[in-house]
Amino acid sequence: MQRFIIFYLIVSFTNFFAQSYPPGMYSSSNKKAIKYFEESKKMFQYHKDEEAEKLIKKAIEEDGQFIEALSAYADFMMGKNKIKEAIPVYEKAIQVNPKLFIDNNFYLGGAYLYEGMYDKAVVCFEKITKAERINPNLKDEAAKQLINAKFGADAIKHPQPFNPVNVGAGINTANYEYFPAITADGNTFMFTRNLRESENPEAAGQEDFYISKKVNGVWQTALPVTSVNTLGNEGAPSLSADGEIMFFASCMEMTGDYGSQDRKGYGSCDIFYAQKISGKWTKPRNAGPVINTKNWETQPSFSSDGKTLYFIRGVVTREGIKNPDIFSSTIGEDGKFTEPVRLPNQINTEEEEESVFIHPDNQTLYFSSRGRPGMGGLDIYMSKKQADGSWGEAVNLGYPINTARDENSLLVDANGKLAYFASEREGGFGGLDIYQFELPENRRPEKITYVKGLTFNAKTKLPVDAFFELIDLETQQSVTNAYSNSAGEFLVTLTSNHNYLVNVSKPGYLFYSDNFSLKDKVADYNKPYQLQIPLQPIDTGTIELKNIFFDVNKWDLKAESKAELQKIISFLKANPTLKIEFSGHTDNSGDKAFNKTLSNNRAKAIYDYVIEKGGIPASNLSYKGYGDTKPKAPNDTPENKAKNRRTELKVLSK
Repeated sequence: MQRFIIFYLIVSFTNFFAQSYPPGMYSSSNKKAIKYFEESKKMFQYHKDEEAEKLIKKAIEEDGQFIEALSAYADFMMGKNKIKEAIPVYEKAIQVNPKLFIDNNFYLGGAYLYEGMYDKAVVCFEKITKAERINPNLKDEAAKQLINAKFGADAIKHPQPFNPVNVGAGINTANYEYFPAITADGNTFMFTRNLRESENPEAAGQEDFYISKKVNGVWQTALPVTSVNTLGNEGAPSLSADGEIMFFASCMEMTGDYGSQDRKGYGSCDIFYAQKISGKWTKPRNAGPVINTKNWETQPSFSSDGKTLYFIRGVVTREGIKNPDIFSSTIGEDGKFTEPVRLPNQINTEEEEESVFIHPDNQTLYFSSRGRPGMGGLDIYMSKKQADGSWGEAVNLGYPINTARDENSLLVDANGKLAYFASEREGGFGGLDIYQFELPENRRPEKITYVKGLTFNAKTKLPVDAFFELIDLETQQSVTNAYSNSAGEFLVTLTSNHNYLVNVSKPGYLFYSDNFSLKDKVADYNKPYQLQIPLQPIDTGTIELKNIFFDVNKWDLKAESKAELQKIISFLKANPTLKIEFSGHTDNSGDKAFNKTLSNNRAKAIYDYVIEKGGIPASNLSYKGYGDTKPKAPNDTPENKAKNRRTELKVLSK
């Protein structure tokens, strides 16, 4: 139900039934009509709505110009949410006497707005804002709704391209399907299903998670996520880019639990998470008292860099959930969530926000709001994070993505082209179905690609799970860090047009470092960037330090080397008994004596840094320059020469 109706119920529900009229003060002189009207008022006061409705109709039949009866009947229908039926009755009352009950213009304007008749709504709300003797609250509300009416009128004249397509029988059924989630590669789809058409009466109305896999471009029959689903309700799943971590909302039932004896919470709805290990979901765990409170926390969205959780928090009152807003919490270096913060006023308003979704670009936020200029109900907006970390002003996605009704639950795939949402449209499978549509160019997130990696033992070739971190070489900022799964696999999304450093580590192994470039690469979701990462057991010797950088013929460490140097320090601190040699190498160009000095000084620069900055004992370290005496490849091409110009870390003893 839209905002103006809620306001209407508070300010002036059944306005004319609530008033007393002195004898002879009605607009009608028809005694039968007045009698029916008076009797209708009594029935309404006794909460006998059906009798009241019959009597008010009789009053109008007796006198079709009876403004009080017309207005009261229109009010009555508005109170029953029969908006379309109320419109011609309000129109008739205003036509009979435009000035007698000026308030009718407010309610008619709201009805027009609800039905998407924006130009007519503008006229009605303008009459209220210009009226002299009128309820000031009504006047203020009319001014707010006038903004929406004008926005809607303009939006319809400038529509966005929009062609929603049902995602098919693999996902949609006669039940309600909503709150979609999808992995970065676009091959795994999770959603909430309300079992309203369940064959089991005890399960009717229950919300559970289902998951579908895409095979040859078709979504297969969705299966329940039995390890997570309970006899209670699960909803609003959020998947990590690789599909290995899931956050979701679970709400307390009338019994006082969350549908499972081992699922305990702090408030009416709490956020939980589960991790996939060896292909199976772990038992869900509560996200903890920092995230969850005695209030209402729901609709989580987890950033693809694994650092930030966005969610909705509302205050629980006797009247319901008050002013839900979007909050975020980051994961600190200790692996724990920080105290959530309310997103700024570029996002949140004094009214309702919901259905938050952070795109895998980690810069574009989609959400629904009732507190901004829009089409009249909950509209979907987007905001982009600016270079300084602040959020840009929210932008309405436009008509007909947004309509006079409530829109929410938007999901945009990692590619940025396809959006998914739930809708109860004609031609579906029944109830709410999930649809997809191509997002307009001007409403898309930043272009990203995704990277698939495999970590394995360099000696045995068997997969190993390991910690990995990707760093933007230009900013030296970590863009993502996580663990590969038990099969050694990981998947992360990255913004195109950047150069990245990758560091991988695991106890008992030498750390791995490399760099790769996505500069000038167009995101191709059929051909993700592939990383093969061999990890050498510590006793096997040498790793190349691919992210240590020097200028030509110089040995001063460049700023881009800092992240790699810190990894070296962390590795040596974690393995304090190791004896290490830093070695420098060159190609065969130029003077051999200079090359020997150059390589020696570059190795020494690393040696000095880890002692000075990391406090590593000098007795554990040594350095040596080999010049061109130990080439990795023949010095016969520019590419091979580049391979020979390198620095290395060699394990001398454990």
